[in-house]
Amino acid sequence: MKRYLVFALVGPFVGGFLLLLTTTYQSGYWTQTSLAEVGKLFAVFFKSLQYSYLFGFLPSLMIGAVDDILVHVRRIGPVLRMLLVGVFAFILASLTYSSRGPDSGAVQFILYGLVGFVPAVISSWLVHKYVAEPQPAAAQT
Repeated sequence: MKRYLVFALVGPFVGGFLLLLTTTYQSGYWTQTSLAEVGKLFAVFFKSLQYSYLFGFLPSLMIGAVDDILVHVRRIGPVLRMLLVGVFAFILASLTYSSRGPDSGAVQFILYGLVGFVPAVISSWLVHKYVAEPQPAAAQT
């Protein structure tokens, strides 16, 4: 249960910030930036944080469920599990957020994919580091 709590708390927070950074970059906001503009970015982030949790809660729990499933596979170690969870979240986020129109491309696909990859890997690492993982049951003969 702690695994899902970590994913639900960390995923929308980090993912929401990365989504805001990606959309501001895609809109051309970062071409002429001053320190005041960066302050506005953080103000918008904290004002929209409730929406990040509203719309990021269930996807984070789904990625947490994938992580929970992979914990029970003996042959998959923690590093490979983090990578697999991250790749799964990368694909889902890039398919969800990136467009398929004339303005789409590799940069857009990668940026929106990182919106899913980074929070998933950070959450999976935190779970591995701080939450006790179940030990596989010994085979009875």
